[in-house]
Amino acid sequence: MRQTQHVLQDMAAVINIEGISRGEQFAEHGAIDRLDICAHAYILAEWIGPTRIPTEFFTDELASMRLIECSAGAMSAIRAISDALPTPVREEELVPGLYVPNFIEHVSNWARTTPVGATRPPTVAEVIGVLLRAANTLALHTPHAPAA
Repeated sequence: MRQTQHVLQDMAAVINIEGISRGEQFAEHGAIDRLDICAHAYILAEWIGPTRIPTEFFTDELASMRLIECSAGAMSAIRAISDALPTPVREEELVPGLYVPNFIEHVSNWARTTPVGATRPPTVAEVIGVLLRAANTLALHTPHAPAA
């Protein structure tokens, strides 16, 4: 599995060039297919090329979420982004009394919607800033192997 810090740095580089999707699905077709921030995490964590974007990302939100949830690398990156956001992650009840945080919804909604009291969603530069802060935080707090 790729290091989360590197996935986040790669996300920042790719989003700087391609932007992000703010649509209802995790991807939208165009001259360059635009991806939701969480879809970027999946593609880069799993080393999937731009011509192999899962078709579910374009058509099925629930299947897209399940696919992303199955990627430990993508979820690690999404969790790091969620931790860097100024808002708390919402928990959802899976069964009565069992609540789990919904990191995908937290990160995806932050990147594509206008916050309360604001006039626009975060800019691409603001999204990149959060990605790089999350990567930097991981770099500072991840123990490194001792030199041989």
